[in-house]
Amino acid sequence: MKNNRENTAPVGVFDSGVGGLTVAREIMRQLPMENVVYFGDTARVPYGSKSRDNIIRFSRQIIRFLETKNVKAIVIACNTATAAGLSLAQTKFPVPVIGVVEPGARAAARATRNKRVGVIATKGTVESDVYTHAIRANDAGITVFATATPRFVEIAELGIQMAKGPIENYTSLASQVYIRPEFQEIAQDYLDPLRRCDVDTLVLGCTHFPLLKSLIGGVMGREVVLISSASEVARDCADILSRQGIAARPDNEARYEFFTSGDDVEAFRRFGTRVLRFPLDHLTHIVL
Repeated sequence: MKNNRENTAPVGVFDSGVGGLTVAREIMRQLPMENVVYFGDTARVPYGSKSRDNIIRFSRQIIRFLETKNVKAIVIACNTATAAGLSLAQTKFPVPVIGVVEPGARAAARATRNKRVGVIATKGTVESDVYTHAIRANDAGITVFATATPRFVEIAELGIQMAKGPIENYTSLASQVYIRPEFQEIAQDYLDPLRRCDVDTLVLGCTHFPLLKSLIGGVMGREVVLISSASEVARDCADILSRQGIAARPDNEARYEFFTSGDDVEAFRRFGTRVLRFPLDHLTHIVL
């Protein structure tokens, strides 16, 4: 067992913006004793349309910042950044680095019954073929159908901004905000080709997309299983911390810190408060 200072060191989580808060929230739920530091690179969002070299550079900058917070593990809560630079980050930095692609791919391979899996993600993630390789690495007999759905990020953030008052869960938020004719039309344009491919499992390959489960599920139908990597990532994180002897004590009172590179700190605070369902009191703007 390592010393208590290491055990109480935080888990670092980062994303290109605010979508990764869905992953952070699941880590907080499953590991309530762990301190968490979250960084949202909202000044440079979205990553999906940027070059691989730029995404790797951004990720390195963020990880170096998280190292100044003495994190004991890092979760790349961004599918695009995971696809571009996970393996490089794992070789360059001494702490465990966890991505969101492999956990989601593993869950999809377990869930499919007819071995036809759909993936929706950003353009960068789809073009990398990272989900296709990861899913087929779990089961070579699976056929993967991937499509870019860039406007879903816009819809998720717009819907959060339109919501009024506190929300109890993503489903209630979606039912209040996202079931609108124009959103429904966009979802059908994106998802109808996947329905025609007869997929029985759909990977939500962007951390914004769990916020759209009601909309996406309504188009795909109840028989299609929607896979979000957040719960699998949290389980992987718990397993790594336990195996390395650096998990926080069960009686540790968790502390959460949030950082954003964007100038509109209050917009980040409002969005984060709605996703996490508690005020983001410790939120700081920094420039990398």
